[in-house]
Amino acid sequence: MYQIVSKKELNPTVTQMEILAPFVAKKALPGQFIILRADEEGERIPLTVAGYDREKGTVTVIFQIVGGTTELLNHKKVGEYIPDFVGPLGRPTHTDGLKKVCVVGGGVGCAIALPVARALHEQGTKVTSIIGFRNKDLVILEEEFKACSDEFYMMTDDGSYGEKGNVCVPLKELLEKGEQFDEVITIGPLIMMKFVCAATKEYGVKTIASMNPIMIDGTGMCGGCRLTVGGEMKFACVDGPEFDGHLIDFDEAMSRSRTYAEFEAHEREKTCNLFKKEVQ
Repeated sequence: MYQIVSKKELNPTVTQMEILAPFVAKKALPGQFIILRADEEGERIPLTVAGYDREKGTVTVIFQIVGGTTELLNHKKVGEYIPDFVGPLGRPTHTDGLKKVCVVGGGVGCAIALPVARALHEQGTKVTSIIGFRNKDLVILEEEFKACSDEFYMMTDDGSYGEKGNVCVPLKELLEKGEQFDEVITIGPLIMMKFVCAATKEYGVKTIASMNPIMIDGTGMCGGCRLTVGGEMKFACVDGPEFDGHLIDFDEAMSRSRTYAEFEAHEREKTCNLFKKEVQ
């Protein structure tokens, strides 16, 4: 059993939890993920490692409440336990030798981008961070990004906070000015990553995209996270989750990601109704 040692609401739909899992914390690296179950009879879901403390033996996860399992997990309290917390899984982000990197995060994907930005900063890489949200109410991890970024850009679609526009606006401006990045690393909604990769391809800048959003089972057995990269079939959970963004068939990935949207909404509503009945 794995104890929840801290819990924090980052915005109305996104929660951060710190889980006591010493063996996972000992090995975890940026870009990897874990598999957990919220209860003994629950489904297994993959969540990216958002941080870790090797001395305390804790791993931080940040999740968006979209389905029944994340709704159930969100009702857990500090001091309570979850039965399964397996990892670290997946290939870690490659950071060796990178001197200048632009990290582009969108929405809850910023939780995945943050440990990457931190790792780059700690090794002496010059980090430019661009993060974007739909509006001010959804902003998360701003101060954490500022702390590990040499340059920082905050964007909101409606202009209610930071600068108005999507993450591609400052990215294109930097590239047009002749800014040279060893890599651009992008993590967020698939449509956002598609346009980030399109923008960098025009300038020949190597771009890595994290395909965490399409993972389901996390072991390669369900086939739900298969995608086409450079004309070859890959699995996000075992071959990735990071791939060359210029080779990904994003349209195929976006189509596949919508497969379980209706089911997730139904399961979340069912779980919410269950908790409402218990309260009554």
